[in-house]
Order: sequence, then C-alpha cells, then structure tokens
Amino acid sequence: MELNLKRPLAFFDLETTGVNISSDRIVEISILKINPDGREETLTLRVNPQRPIPQESSMFHGIYDEDIKDAPTFRDRAQEIADFIGDADLAGYNSNKFDVPMLMEEFLRVGIPFSLKGRSFVDVQNIFHQMEQRTLKAAYRFYCDKNLDNAHSAEADVRATYEVLKAQLSKYENATFEDKHGATSQPVVNDVQALHHFTNLSRPVDFAGRLVYDEDGDPTINFGKHKGRKVEEVFQAEPSYYAWMQNGDFPLYTKKVLEELWNSFREKRKEKQEATRLATPPDRKSDSVRPDAKRDRPSKPITEDMLKGLQEKFKK
Repeated sequence: MELNLKRPLAFFDLETTGVNISSDRIVEISILKINPDGREETLTLRVNPQRPIPQESSMFHGIYDEDIKDAPTFRDRAQEIADFIGDADLAGYNSNKFDVPMLMEEFLRVGIPFSLKGRSFVDVQNIFHQMEQRTLKAAYRFYCDKNLDNAHSAEADVRATYEVLKAQLSKYENATFEDKHGATSQPVVNDVQALHHFTNLSRPVDFAGRLVYDEDGDPTINFGKHKGRKVEEVFQAEPSYYAWMQNGDFPLYTKKVLEELWNSFREKRKEKQEATRLATPPDRKSDSVRPDAKRDRPSKPITEDMLKGLQEKFKK
C-alpha cells in the first residue's frame, strides 16, 4: 500500500553518543523523504560530535571515534539538513520521544531556525506497541516477513521503518482499537494527520514529555511536585517555578516551549489587569481626599454676605 500524502513525509533516524537529549550529540542522521507523487529522496550523513563516543554506544550502533574524526560537525551541515527536510511532516521509530527532541536540541544549539509548528508527527513505534508491542526488528519480521540485516544502522533502520508503516496500513485497515477508556475506533488509516493523532496519544507539548496537554487541551506539568497541574496554574501560584525550569537540566526545546507559555501567560495577565482597571468606576470617596480636589469643585457665586464677611475679617 502506497502512502496517501498531501505533502512530503520525512522518515528519519539518529545514531547518537547516548540517550540524554540535553547532553548527548548526533553521530549519524539518515532521512528518507517520500513525496506526494511517490518520489523518494535520501540524505545520510555522519557527524563529528566533538566529544568521545562512549564504548557502549559504539557497540550498539557500530560507529567509533575513528569513523567520524574527519566528519563535519552538526553546525557545518545543519542548514543542509533543515533545507532537505523543508516543510515535510516527520516520521520515525520512537521518534516522538527521542529523535524529534534530539534533532531540535541540535538545531537550537547551533542557532538554525527549524519550526515544528504545523507539522504532523507519525511515530511508527507507537502504532506497533499499541497494536502488537514488539521491537523494530520483531516488527519488521512480523509485518514484512523479513529479517532486518544491519540493525541499528541508521539507513537500514529508517528504510525498515518505512516498510513497516506501509505494512501496518495494510494489516490494520478497518481494524478496531479500544483505548484505556473503552472507546473504540479504527485509527490506523492511510492519512498522515490521523496517524499523527493516534501516535501522539500522550499528547506531549515538548516531545520530551515534561509538558503534556490535558483532556481540556491545556498544557500541563507532567513530572515532579506539580504533576497534573495546568502550567498557567503553576505560573500563577509559584512564578519562580518557571525560572527554576529555565535554569535546570531540561532540553532546550522544553525551555523554548516553556518560554512561549510564560510569555502567553504574562500577556493574558496584563490584558486581564487592564480590563479590570477599565471596568472599575472611579472611587469618589478617594477623590475627595486628593490635594487638588477643592480646585476641581465649581466655585460658589459671590454674595453680599460674603463681601461683608471679608471686609470684617481684613479690616484694620
């Protein structure tokens, strides 16, 4: 089954120095962009992370320090990567929790503008885990009836992910899914926007999952002492929490989203205060004690009695 696309869909996979989004770096990126007319474009780059690759990471993906010592840095190729992706929607395997936030972290670190607004995000792992609960290697065997050679090679993984998604669309056509609330639907359809909704059931605001949308669609804290509370409620009750997160060990994209929410909160508060001020009538009692209050009163007409009184007062 071929994908029904309204705009390009970019499958991508990252190999990295580790799994810490804030501190680890990309060592390889592979992108397979599928265009609405079915035309495929690929880009695979190795990147010098400018730090040693831990032995356990190298054993996992097979990339060692020697392999990337002469490779360009991410800064050198960031604009090329951003231009290649263009306005495409994004897809991958575990991409919503790892690859998307890791890629955004690298873009932000080198100052390359790359907006996620308006894009759809299809995480093939989420379809798989919610329907079958397996690994990519098992998924490839299960859906495509093939063995995945060169597993954990970015290019092999990203093409396998593409093939798995197409097989999933065929297998789950008209299949019924029941969510944790007992609601049933047929969510696996050949439509990127529908797949976006199905593979983002946790509704993350920042991809790292520190902030999520609640049932009302409001951004909510998803960790620590304020877990489950709306972000604006936390800002109102404890404004210093914003500064604590901005200075803490959180991904740059989480901080960027938080800053946008903070600015929105301050703007709403300012508008509310201005509306309250305009709606409040002048306090006449407080006006009466103003130093210039007497000057604001209209003067009384001068009478004969007033003149006589003044003459008596100032006569010598």
